[in-house]
Amino acid sequence: MLRCRRCPGGFRCSGPIRGSRSASPDSPGHSEPAGCVHHRTRQVFPRCVSAPGLSLHLQTFPKGCMVARSKETMTTDEATKSEGEVQAAALAERGEDITPSKDRGVLKIIKRPGSEDECPMIGDKVYVHYKGKLANGKKFDSSRDRNEPFIFSLGKGQVIKAWDIGVATMKKGEICYLLCKPEYAYGSAGSAPKIPSNATLFFEVELLDFKGEDLFEDGGIIRRIKRKGEGYSNPNEGATVEIHLEGFCGGHRFDCKDVKFVVGEGEDHDIPIGIDKALEKMQRGEHCILYLSPRYGFGEAGKPKFGIQGNAELVYEVTLKSFEKAKESWEMDTKEKLEQAAVVKEKGTMYFKEGKYLQAVIQYGKIVSWLEMEYGLSEKESKASDSFLLAAFLNLAMCYLKLREYAKAVECCDKALGLDQDNEKGLYRRGEARLLMNEFELAKCDFQKVLEVNPQNKAAKSQISVCQKKTKEHNERDRRIYANMFTKFAERDAKEAASKTGAGKAAEKAACGKGPKAAGAEGEEAEGHV
Repeated sequence: MLRCRRCPGGFRCSGPIRGSRSASPDSPGHSEPAGCVHHRTRQVFPRCVSAPGLSLHLQTFPKGCMVARSKETMTTDEATKSEGEVQAAALAERGEDITPSKDRGVLKIIKRPGSEDECPMIGDKVYVHYKGKLANGKKFDSSRDRNEPFIFSLGKGQVIKAWDIGVATMKKGEICYLLCKPEYAYGSAGSAPKIPSNATLFFEVELLDFKGEDLFEDGGIIRRIKRKGEGYSNPNEGATVEIHLEGFCGGHRFDCKDVKFVVGEGEDHDIPIGIDKALEKMQRGEHCILYLSPRYGFGEAGKPKFGIQGNAELVYEVTLKSFEKAKESWEMDTKEKLEQAAVVKEKGTMYFKEGKYLQAVIQYGKIVSWLEMEYGLSEKESKASDSFLLAAFLNLAMCYLKLREYAKAVECCDKALGLDQDNEKGLYRRGEARLLMNEFELAKCDFQKVLEVNPQNKAAKSQISVCQKKTKEHNERDRRIYANMFTKFAERDAKEAASKTGAGKAAEKAACGKGPKAAGAEGEEAEGHV
C-alpha cells in the first residue's frame, strides 16, 4: 500500500506507480498509484474532509472530489461498501492499538469522550448500545434497531474477545469505534449466516452504564475486580487463606494487614463475615474491591475497636495471596466427621452467644453438610449423628429467627421434628417463626402441641393468647377493610343509579317538550295541505 501524494487526508492506494517519485506534485510526472480514484484526472482537488479518518462518516466532500463523484453514481450496496472500506482504512491508520500484546488486533478511535474518569472492571455488569458492520460496510447487527441496550458481564468470556478488551478501556457515556481482527472476533468459524469466516468487524459502541457484580444477588456484597486471579479453584468453607486487606469506612482507612485465617472464622481476626463469603468466590492472586452492606459488615453493633458505628457500610480492598482448601465431605470418614462436628458445634455456640449469627450459621451448617446424607453407620454412630444433626437444626432455627429469616427457621424446625417429632424446642421455635409470618392458626397449633409435650410450659400458654389476640385483630382489620370497600361500592352504585335516573328524567322531559311542538307542526302542515 502506497500513500497517494495528492490526497492530503492520507488515503493509501494500491497499484504500481506511474511517473517519477521526485517530480513536482503539480507536474504531469507526479507520482500517483495506478487506479487511484482521487487522481483519475490531472486536476488538483481541495482536501477531502473525510479523508483524515478523525470523522468516519463520509458526509462532506470538496467540489469535484472523485469520491463524491463516484458516490453519486454508485448503487446503495456499492456506496455502503465504499464507505465501509474507507472507514476501516481510516481506523486501521489512525486507531489506537489497545491489545495487551500490541498486535493491532483491536484498534480504537474515540468518537465522543466519556463523562466520568472511571472505567468498568472485570466482572462488572455493563450496559451498551452498538452497531456492528463487516469490513465492506454491511450492517449485521444493531442494539439500537431493537431499541434495547445489550447487557453482559465484562471479562467473563460472554462476548467476543475484542469487546472484553475494548469496553474495559471506555468511560461512562463514551462512544468509540472498534476495528476487530478475526482472531479477536469470530475467527475462522464465523457466525453464520451473517458473519463469514475470518471476517474483520467494525463496531460503534456506546457505554451507557456499568455496575459491580452482586455476589449473592441481595445487594449485600458488591465486587469489582482490579486484577483477575489465576485458575478456576476457589477457597471453600474451612479453607485456610492468606490475604492482604485494607478496610475503609466513610473514606477513612481503619485497617490494613496481612492475615492468615480459616474461612468462616474471620471474626476472630476482626474481619467481617462479608469477607469470608466473598473469598469463596475468589481465585488465587485476585485483587478486588468489596462493598459490604451493614448485614455483611459489623452489623448493628459496629466495631468500637476501629471506631465504626452500627449499621455502617464498609469498603475493603482484598488480595487473595494463597489458600489451602479444607477437606470436602466425601474426603472424610465417619469418625472424622463426628469429631469435627463436636468442634464446630462449640464454635457455633460461641459465635451465637456473642450475637454473631451469620458466623454461627456457617459453623452449624458444616454439621449438616457432613452428616445429613451419611449412610451405613453403626448403631452408635447413627445415634451420635442424629444427636448432632438435631442440635444443628435447632440452633440454625434460632439463628434464623434472630436474623429475621423466618421461612428458613421453619424449614430447619421441620427437619429437627423429622428426627424427633415431639421435640419441644422444635415445636416452639416453629410456632414463633409462624407467628412472626402472621400464620396465626398454624402457630397456635404448634404452641398447643408444645403444651401436649410439656403442660407446664408457660411461654407456650402465653403465645397461644398472643395468637388468639392477633387473630382477632386481623379479623377486625379485614372486616373494616371489606366494610369500607363494600361501602364505597354501594356509594358508587348509588351515584351511577342516580345518574342514570337523572339522565332518564331529562330525556323524558326533552321528549315531552318536543312532542306538542311536533304535533303542532304536523297540524300546520296538514292544514296547509287542506
